[in-house]
Amino acid sequence: MLNVARWIPGGAADETAMLRELGLADAEELFSDVPKKVRLGRMGVGAPKEELEVLRYVDKILDRNKPYSKFSNFLGGRVTTPFSPAALDAILSRSEFYTSYTPYQPEASQGMLQTLFEFQSLWVELTGADAANASLYDGATAAGEALLLCRRVHEGSRFLLPASLPWEEKSVLRNYAAGLPVRFEEIPYDPRTGRLDTEWVKTEVARGDVFGLLADLPNGFGVLDEGLPDLKAILGSVPLVIAADPLALSVVEPPAAWGADVVVGEGQGFGMAPSFGGPLLGLFACQKEHLRLAPGRIVGATADATGRRAFTLTLQTREQHIRRSRATSNICTNESLLALGFVVYATLVGPRGLAELQTRLTEKARTLASALGGLEGLQAPRFEAPYLSSFAVGVTRGGVGEFLDRLRAKKVLGGVPLSDPRPGAPASEPLLLASVSESLEERDLQRYVSAARGALAAVRGSP
Repeated sequence: MLNVARWIPGGAADETAMLRELGLADAEELFSDVPKKVRLGRMGVGAPKEELEVLRYVDKILDRNKPYSKFSNFLGGRVTTPFSPAALDAILSRSEFYTSYTPYQPEASQGMLQTLFEFQSLWVELTGADAANASLYDGATAAGEALLLCRRVHEGSRFLLPASLPWEEKSVLRNYAAGLPVRFEEIPYDPRTGRLDTEWVKTEVARGDVFGLLADLPNGFGVLDEGLPDLKAILGSVPLVIAADPLALSVVEPPAAWGADVVVGEGQGFGMAPSFGGPLLGLFACQKEHLRLAPGRIVGATADATGRRAFTLTLQTREQHIRRSRATSNICTNESLLALGFVVYATLVGPRGLAELQTRLTEKARTLASALGGLEGLQAPRFEAPYLSSFAVGVTRGGVGEFLDRLRAKKVLGGVPLSDPRPGAPASEPLLLASVSESLEERDLQRYVSAARGALAAVRGSP
């Protein structure tokens, strides 16, 4: 047997000696202050096993997993399942990147600092904004930080956000505002097109006390809202935050070009696998007048004492660098490795390649939507508006959950339910968001349509 005894806690004799030293009769007395009703009790892990036995046992458990790659996968929304080029993993796994921590010492971290500077430059190019930071935790917390920036920029207690915004992101925003005098008011959407009601926005801004507005591109229904460029004229000095999909920005006009003060987004879709929900990559850019109010790390380019180009952290606004009372956020790190992956992916694919990829995905999404829309019991796409890689599907026969369960039984992950599943959440229209990815082939689209037809027929035939 492999000798791992030095890692195993002592036996009964050692336990007795420790209890004697503590002046206790037994282990039960040691835990007497913990109420019995909250104790876990014996875990029932069984007798010890050799290492090889444990590995075999764990492998049996892992065999029960069903990875999304084994399905025709139409999950998406903010977290996607992109194709990851082999070169991306090869670069990310280099030790100087994979094991590096934080670039506090510019004299020793020029490579990583330059990478982060290039990352910032890429997000600036996509958004049209003046400056970006060196990444945040994820897209939702980036939106939360944008909310806080709006409060520093403009007075007021009301923040406007789309009713169509994913419920998870609404939850994060409410958590960010907890303890602050902030009221969230949801912008209604046109039931036919899914677009924001800009007349409602005009009325609410005219009432006053609005300190910011967030809109997403595409929105939570996958819709490209053609009314977004009109928002800044309505808002005036009130900051406008746009949560944008990076791939969409390869084919649409940059948000800063039509007045966005802050542009945030989720960068995971640039070649990073969704894993089990993370890690993700928060994108944040703003206009230069707001830069000193931006959160997290910002990398700047300068020159060293000999005149050579050099990189360093600059405008250090986070709480670990300056007095806490003056910090813009308590963000304590950034997603350096994923930021590197974002840059590598964009470089490998190239600007023309990104636009071509988005075009291919849009064509694929239209093919799927057209086929699903021909089935009785589905509305696809649900809204009469442009869309790119994702579109809302209305389920008019049976429930969304039942429909997706029947698809999953046929090895199809049909999409993401758009209703808020938390207890007490208001009822909403039965919708799901279906998304396409580069890895899907024609046979996957056909499998979805076939599985959907069967699922709807099963609902019709049930008593």
